[in-house]
Amino acid sequence: MIHIANRTYELVTDHKNGWNYEVFKDRYSEVLERYDYIVGDWGYNQLRLRGFFKEAHPKATKESSIAALQDYLNEYCNFGCAYFIIERVPNPKQQTPAEAISSPSV
Repeated sequence: MIHIANRTYELVTDHKNGWNYEVFKDRYSEVLERYDYIVGDWGYNQLRLRGFFKEAHPKATKESSIAALQDYLNEYCNFGCAYFIIERVPNPKQQTPAEAISSPSV
């Protein structure tokens, strides 16, 4: 589990040892918090981060859906580059107002 900015993520794919927490932490931006997946790819010793939504997400477009990941890797990443994919894990403490209303209080 990866914890950053009050969010929890799980490492889904670590292709060619692309995952490096220290570099990820330095490059992470709050703009990425809205995405379900974060993909990090390496080129010229620089980590680049890109967010993707789940396919069923209301804000998902053809390019921002995780279904477009392979196209992104083929078109925008260096051939054979190291990369990783992390997926946001729902945090039970962070409920939407509707969920908080419908949840029984203890």
